[in-house]
Amino acid sequence: MSERLNNHHAGSTEFDIMIVGGGMVGSALACALDGHGMKVALLDAGSAPTDSVPVTTGFDPRVCALTEASRQLFVQLGAWKDMVADRVCPYKRMYVWDGEGTGNIQFGAAEMHLSSLGHIVENNVIQGALNKRLSAGDVSCLYDSKVQSIEPGFVTQVGLTDGRVYKAKLVVGADGAESKMRQLAGIPLNRRDCLHHAVVTTIETERYHDDTAWQRFSNTGPLAFLPLPDQDGKHRCSVVWSQVPEEATRIMQLDDAEFCRQLTRASEGCLGKVVAATERFSYPLRHRHVRRYYSDSVVLVGDAAHTIHPLAGQGVNLGLLDVAVLAEELIHAFERGANIAGASVLSRYQRRRMGDNLAMLGAMEGFQHLFGADALPVRWLRNAGLKLTNRLPEVKHKLIRHAMGLEGDLPRLCREQTESPAA
Repeated sequence: MSERLNNHHAGSTEFDIMIVGGGMVGSALACALDGHGMKVALLDAGSAPTDSVPVTTGFDPRVCALTEASRQLFVQLGAWKDMVADRVCPYKRMYVWDGEGTGNIQFGAAEMHLSSLGHIVENNVIQGALNKRLSAGDVSCLYDSKVQSIEPGFVTQVGLTDGRVYKAKLVVGADGAESKMRQLAGIPLNRRDCLHHAVVTTIETERYHDDTAWQRFSNTGPLAFLPLPDQDGKHRCSVVWSQVPEEATRIMQLDDAEFCRQLTRASEGCLGKVVAATERFSYPLRHRHVRRYYSDSVVLVGDAAHTIHPLAGQGVNLGLLDVAVLAEELIHAFERGANIAGASVLSRYQRRRMGDNLAMLGAMEGFQHLFGADALPVRWLRNAGLKLTNRLPEVKHKLIRHAMGLEGDLPRLCREQTESPAA
């Protein structure tokens, strides 16, 4: 067992809140709850993180397109400054086009009087900044700790595979798409295969990305070039190439030179030639959504509750909104002396998040079907729709504000701040 227990929690086996899953979403929730008087534990099956060091070489193939709402959350958690010190890449424009036609739509930060539309940040940069914040806080971090059983009750018992038992008033499942906590709590799940596999890698391109996120739709799936900071005078992007499974398998089997050639062709040379690519990874894409977000004293956040197609880059942003809303409800309940695991508290969290998450999932399914259709009338309609939307500034403004997480029921932790972005 590896652990870091803060002095006033040393040896504790009882907590107010135990968060299972120390990834980005679970760690962000732990940071959000820290310092509000509750005894919080973060439990993870993985090894304890090593001391964070500045990222200087080797890009993580996994990246997040953080919305402004997510950036605001990290600012208020005290983690954003460390991400900026490592490596983030603001993007100022988006260019989306239909590879099967002539329709396109462009978004620019300048037309909305913003410095950027969002930031591309590598997963390990986000995780490193959150780990640093946790190491300076009062959360009890328990690593090499795998949950085997839970016994819900007024106080829930969490049993680990090594025989240890912890108690908590509320247990949060932040343990990802294959959530053990969801299974143990008996929370039912709806799932649909997206019929796509994502191929991800980091590439070097002939031309600079121009601080732009590029996305091309085709019948077999979308291709995204997400801008990364230049390094050693070389232009780099993170690639998410979603394809039908047989095409993804074929792409994974290509040698590097042929992969770069086919990627250049698939992107229509938007950044010139693809010069080089790092190791490729592939994983299946599935839409998942639980039928309820809590059961007894177990509540779910992030991928444990929902996953969507990455074509709009909203997955982790939805999870971070879950974090901000749940933290807001729990802190408010604790401060007024209410039961933090009570149905009245958890149902408010569910009510505030379920509708938005389902709406985004439905929108992604609709986009996927629309751009996957090969029928000539459908292709004509979607190209006409892209062209028309591109000529309607008010519609574009509404779309981009929604994509940036600046519309709707925004929790306090995600609201726009008065200071300008650090990057």
